[in-house]
Formats: sequence, C-alpha cells, structure tokens
Amino acid sequence: MIMLRKNSVHILIFPFLVLFLGTRTCRSAGHGFARTSGNHFTVDGHPIYLNGFNAYWLMFMASSPHTKVKVANTFQIASRYGMNIARTWAFSDGGANPLQYSPGVYNENMFKGLDFVISEAKKHGFYLILALVNNWDDLGGRKQYVQWARERHHSLSSDDQFYTDPVVKGYYKNHVKTVLTRKNSITGVAYKDDPTIFAWELINEPSCKSDPSGKSVQGWIAEMASHVKSIDRNHLLEIGHHGFYGESMKEKNPNNQLLGTDFIADNQIHGIDFATIHLYEDQWLPASTPKAQFAFANRWVKNHIKDCNSVLKKPLLVGEFGKSSKSPGYNVSARDQYFSWIYDNVYRSAKGGGSGVGAMFWQLMTQGMETFGDGYEVVLAESPSTASVIALQSKRLSTLS
Repeated sequence: MIMLRKNSVHILIFPFLVLFLGTRTCRSAGHGFARTSGNHFTVDGHPIYLNGFNAYWLMFMASSPHTKVKVANTFQIASRYGMNIARTWAFSDGGANPLQYSPGVYNENMFKGLDFVISEAKKHGFYLILALVNNWDDLGGRKQYVQWARERHHSLSSDDQFYTDPVVKGYYKNHVKTVLTRKNSITGVAYKDDPTIFAWELINEPSCKSDPSGKSVQGWIAEMASHVKSIDRNHLLEIGHHGFYGESMKEKNPNNQLLGTDFIADNQIHGIDFATIHLYEDQWLPASTPKAQFAFANRWVKNHIKDCNSVLKKPLLVGEFGKSSKSPGYNVSARDQYFSWIYDNVYRSAKGGGSGVGAMFWQLMTQGMETFGDGYEVVLAESPSTASVIALQSKRLSTLS
C-alpha cells in the first residue's frame, strides 16, 4: 500500500459476535516455527489458516511511552475477533525519528519499540510478518538507500538502481542482518530465533519500471533471499508482491500495466516460501465503473489462487486489501460486503484444499489515530458490523484447523 495515499447479513452476524467475543478461533501463535506443506501452512505439524490485519505504525507508536498502550490495546482487541496475524514495518529509513538514521546507524529507542511489538504479539497469540524495506518513499524506502549512496559520492542516475547497485545492495543486506540478529530487549530472544515472527518480507510492493522484463527485480530477489536464508533458516520468507504478472501474462494486470515484476517467475525463486498479492482496484482502475473494478478484482483473486494451485504449488496470502472511505459511493455496508467477498474466496479455497489460506486487511487502527488514516483504516470499536464480518471469518477458518 502507498501510505498517506447487506443489512440483513448484519442482523444474522451480530448475535454470533456477542457469543464470539472473548474466545480465540484461528489457531494462534504456538511454540513452533511456521512451515509450508505443499500449498498450506503448518505449525507443529498442524495446518494453520490466517486472518489478520496490517498496521504499519506499530513500531512507531511502541517507541513512545505515551503511545505504546495503543499497540497493546490493538493486539488485545484484535484477539477478541479471532485474528491471529499482523503485518507491520521493520524499517524506517532516514528522516525524523527513524529506525535507521543512516546506513548501519540505528535508533535504539525505535528498535526497542519493535521489541515491544514482538513481545505484545506473542503475549496475545499473534504471528507477525515483518517487512524490511519499502518500495515507496514513505518512511524512506529504496529511494533513501539510493540517496545515502549518492551522499557518499556514489554516482547513481535512478532510484531503480536500488536493485542492481552493489553499494546500495550492501546497505540493504546490512539492515537485514541487523534486524534478523537483533536480540529482543524484552524477551531476550534473537529475532531469528523467535517463532512469533511468521515470516520476513523482502520489500513492500517491489517495482522497477525501467526494466519491464523483470530481470532486475528477479536478480535482486534471488540474491536477497539467499542472504536472508544464510542468516535465518528458521523463518519463512516472502517477497511483498502486489501480484503483477510479467510480459507474457500482462493481460491479467490492470490496464496491461507492467511494473518490472513477474508474479510467477519471482515466486519460483529458491528461498521464497509463499506468495502474496495486494488488491487496490479502486487505485489501479480509477476511471472504471465500480462494476468493472469489481469484475477485475474477482479475476485478480481467482487467477492468483489458480496459479498458486497449479503452477507455484505454494500457499497464497492476500497481503493487503481494503475499501477506502474516499472512494465514490463508499459506505460501511459496502466495505462489509467487500470484506465478506474476500473472505469467502479465501474460505472456499482453504476448505477445498486450495492455496488461498489467509488474508490481512489494510489497515487496523485504534481510536485517536485520525492523523494516521488514509481512508482504508478500520477502527473496530467504531465499526461493529465490520468487526463481526472479521470475526465470522476467524470462526470459519478455525473449523478447518
């Protein structure tokens, strides 16, 4: 996600929600590390299905004694609705109060915030997916890495050289090693040894439009996957992919657009354990009618589940999806129907032994965080109907575990 960028059904769900609160449904974080078994996830030999949320802001809020309670409350409240996984940033590069001031120079207070996020996730039975850098400029991203090299008199003509320049790649590798080998100041456990972490994510939504062939990104993924696995063989690894296909299948992309990635080839790289897609048809097809947008979204989800079933033979997570309050015609009922539709696709796939085994909406927030909102935020305390839809999905997936 680029940051800072039916009533009758509700009647049926609300009574269920009253009975549901206070219980756990989806199998929560256990003692073992997550593994893959064909196109499913397992923990300690048991299948696990995922229902959760994105919250990029967790580390930032946790770094301040005045706001860290929002992190604890978020996990506590989300657990009431049966969620079992959260995705967040393990990066903040340059700028004001970052995690990484400059290459290899870190803000210990911010790192302690990430320590707190991991400890609270464990306390409340959550897994975490931790992203290691952003493709976008928010919180630094790959542009900041390239800028750091330029400031050290290294001549670079494009931010896309993040994927190919040895100096920049060295900065990123150092960050990976620093995060993975970090010893949590609260739990005393190194990140690479903590099963609370479900998976590492190489980069949020990679793209390299200067090389539509996808070779630059593929080379980078292969190199960085090998680097991650050389340090940490305990955890799963995923790319952070939108799901955009390459040249040979570009007709499946919105408006045939190429981003310099290839969903199939990228996810076939050794060391990549499972696939992800993101879904923002309102942003990708802004000139289309709501009906056309939904038709595209329907194809997008079904095509990727099919490809993971038959080609990749790996699990698939819908890593980001949401309904923006800034979209024309938005209302909470429309959001609830959209979430239900995503969840139905995941549940049918999982129940039938397919690759679609989980989803995480963008994005969860707590009350009093209006300045962090981007239109997609869900505040459970203010959205009981949406909360009930989420809870129902957790309950359904629990019957499969």
